[in-house]
Amino acid sequence: MVESSKSFSLQWQGSVLEISLPERLTSRQTPDIWKQTDALLKTRIPGHILIQAKNLQEADSSAFAYLRFLKTFQKEKNLKFDIQGLDEKFKFVYDNATGETKSLNRASLLLRRPEKIGKYTVDSFREFLILVTFTGELTHSFWKSILSPSRIRWKDVFKVSEAMGVNAFPIIAMIGFLLGLIMSFQSAIPMRRFGAEIFVANLVGLSLFRELGPLMTAFILSGRSGSAFAAELGTMKVSEEIDALTTMGLPPVQFLVVPRLIASLLMTPFLTIMFNLFGLVGGAVVLVSFGFPLVTFINQVNIAVGFNDIAGGMLKSYFFGMIIAALGCYRGLRTTTGAGAVGESTTAAVVGSIILVSVLDGIFSVVYFYLGI
Repeated sequence: MVESSKSFSLQWQGSVLEISLPERLTSRQTPDIWKQTDALLKTRIPGHILIQAKNLQEADSSAFAYLRFLKTFQKEKNLKFDIQGLDEKFKFVYDNATGETKSLNRASLLLRRPEKIGKYTVDSFREFLILVTFTGELTHSFWKSILSPSRIRWKDVFKVSEAMGVNAFPIIAMIGFLLGLIMSFQSAIPMRRFGAEIFVANLVGLSLFRELGPLMTAFILSGRSGSAFAAELGTMKVSEEIDALTTMGLPPVQFLVVPRLIASLLMTPFLTIMFNLFGLVGGAVVLVSFGFPLVTFINQVNIAVGFNDIAGGMLKSYFFGMIIAALGCYRGLRTTTGAGAVGESTTAAVVGSIILVSVLDGIFSVVYFYLGI
């Protein structure tokens, strides 16, 4: 038997190495105990390590590092290992230090699953209530601002409109032109078999005004403006600027969200029109390259596209713009603390906007079908 301090002992019971831990196992006692244990294990390998921890009353990280050393040695040598009398207050730290937590989680996975489902359900319901509250507050503030325009921060509206609309014009124009070009070339291949290349103009015009123009514009703005709203308000939330506004009696929804919503409602239809026009330009370039006069392309588009097609697409764009602004601001205001919080809010805003826009577009398609629009 080798002793290093009061109540500590290393004792052989046949092939069993019994280690009795002292009352205190801190950075003052652990190095000497560790050194003696390591020296003993180098001279003889036991078949079973038994740790008596009933006397242990005080321990720090060095104690659990020592226990981890013994556990690692046991795994390497494939020995039997037991620890007896360990106080409940040390078990959680011991399990994490020695890697026992994983096996405990696997064993209790079936029992913990209902708990996780319940927690997810409660969190989802709580998030839904917060979303409903935000929607109601935004609706109230928006209509109050519309009925009393002097309440609107027009300076912020124009600033956001410039960033969201004017600065987005180049990418809208480029993607619109390329989409019209691509659709024309792709549809011209089957049309040419029947000598009907001129009907490419009909296809491009209807596709842009009814569906692709509003939808693609919304997707672009989701990634560009929706993410910007979430990042800007999220940064303000993390830096406690929004809390400061609330303390000063300025409602964040009225002060921050309404100007962005108005700017989005103004700019999304405008950008949709620009997307459609540049898409038609792309289609016209293709048909002119096929030898058709430009006036023929214009006449075909006039014949194919009616008022209902244009109005239906513009109506979509208003709702898409509302979703993008509202969800981007909502995610920004819901930003938590932490290094990655703003990034998470931005990602959630973009993904959520794309999903909601797609769902709403599907609803519009069904409604238009039954209305005969």
